Amino acid sequence: MNIDRLFARVRVGVALGVLAALALPTVAQVQETIKIGWLSSLSGAFSTAAIAENIGVQFAVDEINAKGGLLGRKLELITRDTASDATKSVNLAQQLVFREKVDYIIGPVNSGEALPAVPIIAKAGIPNFVIGTIDALIDVEKYPRAFRLINTNEQWMNAANDYVLNVLKKRKIAIIGDTTGYGTAAPKQATAMLEKVGVVPVYTVLINTDKTDITDEMNKARAAGADVIMPWHAATGLQARILNTRGEMNWDVPIVGHPTLSALTVKPLLNKPEYWDNVFAAGYVSTTYRADGTLPAPTQKLLDAIRPKLGTGDIEFTFWWVALGYDCVKVYQYAVEKAGSTDPAAIQKVLENSSDIPGVYTNYSFSPTNRNGFPNANVVMIRANSFKNGSYLPAKR
Repeated sequence: MNIDRLFARVRVGVALGVLAALALPTVAQVQETIKIGWLSSLSGAFSTAAIAENIGVQFAVDEINAKGGLLGRKLELITRDTASDATKSVNLAQQLVFREKVDYIIGPVNSGEALPAVPIIAKAGIPNFVIGTIDALIDVEKYPRAFRLINTNEQWMNAANDYVLNVLKKRKIAIIGDTTGYGTAAPKQATAMLEKVGVVPVYTVLINTDKTDITDEMNKARAAGADVIMPWHAATGLQARILNTRGEMNWDVPIVGHPTLSALTVKPLLNKPEYWDNVFAAGYVSTTYRADGTLPAPTQKLLDAIRPKLGTGDIEFTFWWVALGYDCVKVYQYAVEKAGSTDPAAIQKVLENSSDIPGVYTNYSFSPTNRNGFPNANVVMIRANSFKNGSYLPAKR
């Protein structure tokens, strides 16, 4: 073969190769997934809510992908188990931000893990759907792309305080927290809120979640004259020990407070079923049965859709966590479709100018100065021992 022709063919081949190489990023870009970072405590002390939330998150991702994804791109869920550990949540948040380069992050699940992780996510400029309740997690100036989909701690406490003071007519309150980040912050907030309405708790204590015998603490609460106990912590094992100790003391004082009082994981830890009587927890309109025994339409629709994945028996986990997980993906879908983009600034702009975004857990409203999307009216008090197929009966008023 003529040497000139040989070099000509080589040059043509190289040119075609270069053109092909230049074309590859365009193809890859079309096929690129939208990455969802999911910081979930699927194991550890606070896994109860996370496991149920994970069902909702995964179902929403699968539902959207089955319809072609968003903007022609499939969703890729990148889940990291924080094991209910704040240090792990920080390390895994950094991993999602810098290694995985996710488009947005859901979580961490509880406030103790979220407090150190949210600033990291915010500094990276990534949208973050916050599902911890502590007030410090939301700050428009510091964390402009952090939007809270769960209610605030104050909303739980307002509902519980109203029930104690205005329905039960109790004022001698004993507050019980624990030694975790949330368990120490929440009792301080609860105390401050009560003091604003002229009620000073008669007894306050923080108990290590691993402590097996809390008789001394409960005796001190009774000796202080407490006529109601308000636990503000998220450890279901400790909640069960509070209920058991009250029962063994034959002290029928009402217990009112955190939603974990109604968690199904409390039930097998009780020495007697009746120890769950006279216990009232903060809950939600979306998963509280109405007078006619039905659930709100959005809840029932999701329940019917997800039922085939849950088996034929009764649902044995709190469905509001499933609804919240589901909404954490669907609200992002709303923002992406509205913006026509996954650009973080565009997502922020859409959300901070949106009200009444439809959800199952609730409908969400944000503004340029407000990142708390959950409405006050959707927090209600429930009977802790009234669980039925994922939802609860309202507390008697």
